Amino acid sequence: MAVVSEANNEHPFGRATTPRRVLIAGGGIGGLTAALCLHAAGHDVTVFESVREPRELGVGINVQPHSVRILHELGLGPALDEVAIHTRRLSFYSEDGTQIWTEDRGTHAGLPWPQYSIHRGRFQMVLLEAARERLGADRVLTGHHLSAFEQDASGVTGYFVDKETGAAAGSYTGDVLVGADGINSVVRSTLNPDQGPPHYSGLMLWRGAVEAEPFGDGESMFMAGHDTLKVVAYPIGGAERRAGRSLINWVAEFPVELDIESADWNRIAEHDDFAPAFKDWVWDWIDIPSIFAATETVWEFPMSDRDPIDRWSHGRVTLLGDAAHVMRPNGSNGSSQAIIDGESLTAALNVEDDVVDALERYQDERLPPTRQLTLDNRQTGPERVLQWVKDRCDGNCVGHHVCVPRHELETVANAYKMLAGMSNDQLLAKIDEAGAAN
Repeated sequence: MAVVSEANNEHPFGRATTPRRVLIAGGGIGGLTAALCLHAAGHDVTVFESVREPRELGVGINVQPHSVRILHELGLGPALDEVAIHTRRLSFYSEDGTQIWTEDRGTHAGLPWPQYSIHRGRFQMVLLEAARERLGADRVLTGHHLSAFEQDASGVTGYFVDKETGAAAGSYTGDVLVGADGINSVVRSTLNPDQGPPHYSGLMLWRGAVEAEPFGDGESMFMAGHDTLKVVAYPIGGAERRAGRSLINWVAEFPVELDIESADWNRIAEHDDFAPAFKDWVWDWIDIPSIFAATETVWEFPMSDRDPIDRWSHGRVTLLGDAAHVMRPNGSNGSSQAIIDGESLTAALNVEDDVVDALERYQDERLPPTRQLTLDNRQTGPERVLQWVKDRCDGNCVGHHVCVPRHELETVANAYKMLAGMSNDQLLAKIDEAGAAN
């Protein structure tokens, strides 16, 4: 793995007027990125992770250029370039393999930052290594699961347990507590005791990753099908790419009746649970049933989110990432929004004299756009064009769908990018802002 270097810019995240002691519950992508941003600005940060020994687990995700900018400012570009794919393009297809839409992504679309397609576990290990180097290993505490917290005018105290044994793991006091503890956040449920279970979409996801021969150019992703039968696939391994192979991440989805209150997010699935629905999806450039069959372990995930809430920040306590705004994966924006949260929280704590005011400022900046994005993703985000073709095509489109006018496809793609904060204009404006600041 590449050396995880410090950022080149002198103070890419500003400098704290009053350094704060920040406790972060959750050592996932959002929590670790926030810790690195806060530390870079001069805050005193400690991360608490429930898992005793973090490992390289999970499947693939996409990290969009608007959040990759932040990762590069943290000096993580070389390490991520080593383990990720710079996504070349995104394409949509109908269920017979006919192309609907394709567009270049990231640096291939003229942006200064790539879109990364990356193994979630490898990404987390890059962040974890950087956090241990920069914060100090004693500031990244594993085997510490937040069980409760209390606050007063002078600070906030978190109480931790070893989740495997239930034994007390200590209490820690800071100026701020950040709940970055995921979809089943202790912090969120404590602040919102009547929130209820996650909101189930009605769709089940089956996910896997397998090393195989590259498909297409070996650097691009595609989505195929429609609202009730879909496959998404993309390469996620930099090392495999350099060896002429491809680590292919894939997702299959269709409706399944489920009681979400008894759902299991760690269930290993059988191929017969999903593969028969895609048995005919063999096209001249990819054989989807063969990719499924070659995958040794398949995970089953109910596609879920949570209803947006009106407040993230309560006094000295706030939420971040999935704890604040867990959203459906349509549009590939969940992890990217968590990364942006970390930059926003840092900026707020840098400039406000009062901690409570800072957390309100952070909430006011980040809650409205993530609320809109969560609700838009319930309408399938930019992937809605797949269903448009399903509904409109009369079967006469050959080679390329023309049943939906190109300007409608462009409008949907551009509107979603604007909503997510990842349009070309928005990203290039960030360069202008940085130049003006220097």
